[in-house]
Amino acid sequence: MATFLLELVSPEKLLLSRPVEMVTIPAEEGEMGVLPGHAPMIVALRGGVIRVRENGSETEALFIAGGFAEVSPERVTLLADEATPLASLSRAAVERRLAEAEAALQAAIAEPEAKRDAAYARVQAFRTAVSVAQAA
Repeated sequence: MATFLLELVSPEKLLLSRPVEMVTIPAEEGEMGVLPGHAPMIVALRGGVIRVRENGSETEALFIAGGFAEVSPERVTLLADEATPLASLSRAAVERRLAEAEAALQAAIAEPEAKRDAAYARVQAFRTAVSVAQAA
């Protein structure tokens, strides 16, 4: 089957760089599947799960807190604010981060709209993280 190069980069390091058959990404507008030969585009990413398919099956699933994706016919580069494999995503730690994000959202009520929107997006990202966390 045809492949394309998938690169996942976080502020700390390059997390993934290899040929894959398909990747599903959490675009702002909704889940987006990318196959080889996809039309070029740049999309904003919301908090959610990246799912990687190789050899006909899902080989990796990672939570990202947001970022951007650059898609071309031969390559997808994901620039994630943070990325964590679902298997090592601690539910307790994510619940703490959700509580912090909710408190920040409450504090941002009187702030400009852009700041409130960013705080709300963070809350939504960590609500997703709580629902997909697999570690204790």
